[in-house]
Amino acid sequence: MHLHKIFYALHYNVEPLRTDQEIDDFLWAVSQARYGERNRMIVLVGINTGLRMSDILRLKVGQVRGKDRVMIMEQKTGKKRWLFLKNLKTELAHFTRYRGANEPLFCSGRGGALTVNGVYRVFQTAGEYLERDDIGTHTLRKTFGYHYYQKTRDIAGLMMIFNHSSEQVTKRYIGIERDNLERQLWDFKLGV
Repeated sequence: MHLHKIFYALHYNVEPLRTDQEIDDFLWAVSQARYGERNRMIVLVGINTGLRMSDILRLKVGQVRGKDRVMIMEQKTGKKRWLFLKNLKTELAHFTRYRGANEPLFCSGRGGALTVNGVYRVFQTAGEYLERDDIGTHTLRKTFGYHYYQKTRDIAGLMMIFNHSSEQVTKRYIGIERDNLERQLWDFKLGV
């Protein structure tokens, strides 16, 4: 295995937000920072679409305002994907109400497009508020996948959304394998 992948596997333990309370807590925590409304909207877009952070940050105001769905091209895969926004339409309209169509949906404090590293720093601060060390930019995508799977049990559909090569990869990515293992081992004991 490549050294980078080993480091990633050992040190990058980003997890989904598994409960409504965890989601509410995280939304609260990101709202406490400077640009709290923007940070909250990033989280809402991420957990409701499953987009990678790099794709979320490429969105423009005009792409999403007033739209039920929009076709995007994923940066990493180069594949087209429908982005369903109907359930976020009201929040997006409010968030973009005074903004021009060509502006980035999520701006930095200096006015340009926000970077993935900028979001990572916001999320790390929120994680510290919540005393969690398993929050990162993939938390939103994993949260979407986790809850999509819990509600639909449609692993094939989720594989397509995430462009994963196997069910096993998808289940590992969203933390389902870990949940199942923890449930199985919870009361497992021998010789005690």
